Amino acid sequence: MQLIPWNEQRERVFLDRYAKKDAEGHPVESTPREMWERVAKRVGENDGEALQFFEILKDWQFVPSGRILTGGMTLYNCFVQGFAKTVLGADSRSSIMATTSNAVEITARGGGVGINWSVLRPRDTYIRGVDGKSSGSIAWMRGADGFIDAIRQGGTRTAALMFMLDVWHPDIIEFTRTGSRFNRANYSVGITDAFMAAVKNDAQWNLVFPDTTSPFYNREWDGDIGDWWAKGLPAPVYKTVQARTLWRALCESAYMTGNPGLGFMDRCNRWSNTHYLHRLVCFNPCGEQPLPVDGSCNLGSINLLAAIKDGVVQWEKLGMLVRYAVRFLDRVIDVDQGMTTEIDNLQGYVRRVGLGTMGLADVLILMGMRYGYDQSIEFIRKLYSFIRDQAYEASVDLAIEKGPAPGFQNEAFAKGRFIQTLPEALQERIYTHGIRNLALLTQAPTGTTSILAGASSGIEPIFSTDYTRTDATGCTTVRHPLADHPKMITALEVPVPDHIKVQAVLQEYLDSSISKTINLPKDSTVEDVDQAYQLSYAMGCKGVTVYRTGSEDGVLCESCNI
Repeated sequence: MQLIPWNEQRERVFLDRYAKKDAEGHPVESTPREMWERVAKRVGENDGEALQFFEILKDWQFVPSGRILTGGMTLYNCFVQGFAKTVLGADSRSSIMATTSNAVEITARGGGVGINWSVLRPRDTYIRGVDGKSSGSIAWMRGADGFIDAIRQGGTRTAALMFMLDVWHPDIIEFTRTGSRFNRANYSVGITDAFMAAVKNDAQWNLVFPDTTSPFYNREWDGDIGDWWAKGLPAPVYKTVQARTLWRALCESAYMTGNPGLGFMDRCNRWSNTHYLHRLVCFNPCGEQPLPVDGSCNLGSINLLAAIKDGVVQWEKLGMLVRYAVRFLDRVIDVDQGMTTEIDNLQGYVRRVGLGTMGLADVLILMGMRYGYDQSIEFIRKLYSFIRDQAYEASVDLAIEKGPAPGFQNEAFAKGRFIQTLPEALQERIYTHGIRNLALLTQAPTGTTSILAGASSGIEPIFSTDYTRTDATGCTTVRHPLADHPKMITALEVPVPDHIKVQAVLQEYLDSSISKTINLPKDSTVEDVDQAYQLSYAMGCKGVTVYRTGSEDGVLCESCNI
């Protein structure tokens, strides 16, 4: 296996993924500077703003998402779909096929798609119209996964999908089995507080679904059938299981395959800034964005290394980067070419953006702090509370300049749990002037974009000092620039509680969610997965994913032989 320098890997990734291509697919940009100039010019409202944007893009200080850098048909990375409204209802064959077709189109244009399938009738449910039985949600997921597996995102990447099923759905047991793996989709279970209480109390758990012939069943629910659950409307009980038995099945599947992840959807909705407008129904493929039906987000990340000098945070520079990054992402909404009418209308109404970071692990190493230890937790609190406040101040400034998001309602917005954690003076500014973006902060994984920037991925600890990466440029082994630093610590050396402490403290300062993987050694047990899942819920995380080394092919590994 060829060991290549970090900078050579960066060049390969740039030319393969992000450089502008000609009609035959050959790069017409040879340097990142050409890309920065192209992106800044497209997003900037005028020459002066384009120059400002270039200055933060330059040298990878602010790194927009891959869709923005490539400048394809959509500039948004992630979407959540509901089921198509048809005359026969959201759980009809026509609706399912239309939804799958929409997902294919979104994927072909470069977007990742999340779908909550809980609206579909359970397997073997009698269907009066055809005098037969339903094939169930899993069968339709497999079909959609197969279709979309054939699509390459924006012509360059394989599809990215998130399939979710709520924990009360009668198909949930089949969904959690290791045999329910998909070709392309990650999958997660939508977890309720009631289920977690049942697990804690070793209680029984009812698997239920609304009777499609009853007046309580609404054909217009789409993927937001969780609204029926939240209102406690009546529904037949299909099966009763011990909550802990189902919980154990979730943990065993995650131990074997890395799936399912868990999305704590009640918590996501309680803490949503848009709680008064819609329910969040599903995560995007990487898990950092719980979104409503037709929700989308454009993402970008501050490279924290750009704001560190000689082991000291340059707060003024960091504040400048955050403020201009918010302005940049807000402008992306105006220049995006659009996906569907429903998606465009909702995004124009809420103006959701997702500003995050990359390079946290590098910064902790350079500052002599061990990932997850008390000193690092206190530093993270100071760092991310600053980023939060600067981002919200910038969005208020934009509201004063350009007007607030149309969906802003000062009384309702002010009641949001996250908003009430902001400094009082900032809350008052929002109430008085409004805010341009109803959601601002998320933590994406920043996979290949962090390679471009020469930074560690997202908020993750460094996976390994040397790792193997397989992509369109081949299979190469890369050595991290800080591999020989005395404070180097890798993901598998971080105890599970420390992984979760970092995620939990960050969640306090993000209005959306976090893409974070709890890395487990190969010799871990199902009980270790159980601990990680339970602790994530107890500490206030909105979602959790685990990966036990060697349990899934096609991810980063320490050597090609793993």
